[in-house]
Amino acid sequence: MSAHLLVAEDDRKQAEILRRYLESAGYRTTITHDGPTALEQARRLRPDLVVLDVMMPGMDGLDVCTALRRESAVPVLVLTARTSEDDLLAGLDRGADDYLAKPYRPRELVARIRALLRRADPQPAARDVLRVGPIRVDAPRREVRVGDTIVDCTPDEFAILATLVRHPERVFTRTNLLEQTNGYGRDSTERAIDTHIANLRRKIEPNPRRPAYLVTVYGVGYKMVDGGR
Repeated sequence: MSAHLLVAEDDRKQAEILRRYLESAGYRTTITHDGPTALEQARRLRPDLVVLDVMMPGMDGLDVCTALRRESAVPVLVLTARTSEDDLLAGLDRGADDYLAKPYRPRELVARIRALLRRADPQPAARDVLRVGPIRVDAPRREVRVGDTIVDCTPDEFAILATLVRHPERVFTRTNLLEQTNGYGRDSTERAIDTHIANLRRKIEPNPRRPAYLVTVYGVGYKMVDGGR
């Protein structure tokens, strides 16, 4: 069955163009035009991926993303006319997995959607359970646990964490880790990795300000260590 996409875009003409293009690419598509409806539909329909315009009536796209992240790991792609690096990082900090600046090419949007869906659905070859200390990453289930607690991660957070846990003690540069997330095309920035790392530390570390597992190697990047040793 084809993936089901929820698209929240307040410009009705643009929304209809998106619907036609995405359906021609083989996706089932539901369109909404305001933030509260987008959040309600995401909860009710449980789509495979959500595309959010930032500027929407009732509730902006970043607030919708924040609300979704509290209860779901659904991949989220943000569309916006804001193009600064700070805007990009603000979206990632709210839990977005990718960020596409307007105006964009529909083919690029479809390519980004495909990449996000691939990362959200690990391949059968990755059938292993990775462990460092109390942190367990189950690739086929796309599940992260810290002790007995399940931790929700976005697709990019999961990709970064799985890479680090698969190679404990190995130092990865920000560029290395950006490659694991397939980057962000023309919007790519190594600072995005710092945002993902900060989000991961809040989720897996006993004290995010003094990380015991996901540590910084100053001037180089990050590595995963067994802080209980």
